[in-house]
Amino acid sequence: MVNVIADQPAAPVRQAAAGPWRTAWRKLKADRSAIAAFGVLVVIVIASLAAPLYAQYIAHTDPFVTNLNGEIVIDGVTQPVLQASTEGLGLGMTPIGPTWRIGPYLLGADNQGRDVAARLLYGGRDSLLISGAAAVLCLVLATFLGVVSGFFGGIVDVGLSRILDVLWAFPVFLLAISLSIVLIAQSIQIGPFEIRSGSLWLPIFIIGIVYMPYVARPIRGHVLTLMQAEFVTAAIGLGASPWRILLRDIMPNVVTRIIVFVPLILALNMMTESSLSFLSIGVQPPDASWGTIIQDGQGLLYSRPIVALAPGLAIVITVLALNILGDGVRDALDPKSSPRGI
Repeated sequence: MVNVIADQPAAPVRQAAAGPWRTAWRKLKADRSAIAAFGVLVVIVIASLAAPLYAQYIAHTDPFVTNLNGEIVIDGVTQPVLQASTEGLGLGMTPIGPTWRIGPYLLGADNQGRDVAARLLYGGRDSLLISGAAAVLCLVLATFLGVVSGFFGGIVDVGLSRILDVLWAFPVFLLAISLSIVLIAQSIQIGPFEIRSGSLWLPIFIIGIVYMPYVARPIRGHVLTLMQAEFVTAAIGLGASPWRILLRDIMPNVVTRIIVFVPLILALNMMTESSLSFLSIGVQPPDASWGTIIQDGQGLLYSRPIVALAPGLAIVITVLALNILGDGVRDALDPKSSPRGI
């Protein structure tokens, strides 16, 4: 007699729970607006890094050298880069307008006969470099001060909090302008390193310092909250060393807060750098940034508005993309939020 054994249902396969970083990445990928903003930022960065290639092989010009007597051939007709003004009394010179063709003077020329498109890309390099480096400096200093102040408490917390309060009391642009005016004409000696006047490190240092309290204070508050959490209390009760608690329990929870700050600080730094450069106390010649190009086009608003509008639109698009990406990163790292764009 043959015994028939019924098929037993297979045991369900347990899937490993996704980690917090994988979950955050999945939520961020589902946010279409954040991914689109990230794509826009990638295009802007790549275009800015390609500035030397554009100037050499497409524009065939040096965007840092004046070209008052230059000429350009359009539709077989040779035209001067700077043309006699036809407005008012006919005094002065008007730069050539945009050709809207891939090649020299795609966006026209400025009042020095320089290619606006090439300068726009070079200005983007400096604006992005200053914003990014200042964000790194700001976040490193703010994280150190915030964590130390919140973790050790006592007189350390009181002393660091008062320093942050003093910096916090000054309006951002007033403090940045004051530091720029004081430091722009002299060098800064920090140990073996020297920051000379006119160096790009000067606006990086200034912008990184002025926004430090705006990041350090929230991080300090977050650390103070974590110090009262049950897992930290349990670690203290088990006899864990302070350094182990700091590195294993506090810092991993602070990292997510720092990541959320990155796009916001980048956007603020870009606007601050552009403002300082527009006021001639940021990036100094021969370097260029989007702020200095806007200043160059200030006197051409009625005749050649594209000179000032092009860098202005670049700033708006970049800052808007950073803010949208920042919202997406914040939502992805917040376990209570739902992905946007679905």
